[in-house]
Amino acid sequence: QVQVVESGGGLVQPGGSLRLSCAASGSGFSIVAMDWYRQAPGKQRELVADIPTTGNTRYADSVKGRFTISRDNAKNTLYLQMNSLKPEDTAVYYCNAVIETRTLSARTVSYNNWGQGTQVTVSS
Repeated sequence: QVQVVESGGGLVQPGGSLRLSCAASGSGFSIVAMDWYRQAPGKQRELVADIPTTGNTRYADSVKGRFTISRDNAKNTLYLQMNSLKPEDTAVYYCNAVIETRTLSARTVSYNNWGQGTQVTVSS
């Protein structure tokens, strides 16, 4: 129903910037919300930022003021602009799409539609 693909990760120096992208493709769905998560080695996956189709964005305290989440609804694309990057931002960043699907017999919401992740490494 939906394919989610992240891109834009890489190696950046502390204080630098990266822009991550997440493209959701397919048919027969509408996006309810899109989220960025990250997971560092040995740690739990944590929510970085969330942007619903309607409503306000949310950010983890650790990234607030440095990261900006945005969406291009026409392209079903999610972005994460990351500025003033710190070594502790190093992680695999995952995109998740919350979607609503409609069929002849049902309308359902799917909460876990994950991309493959993109590695962000902040190091000098």
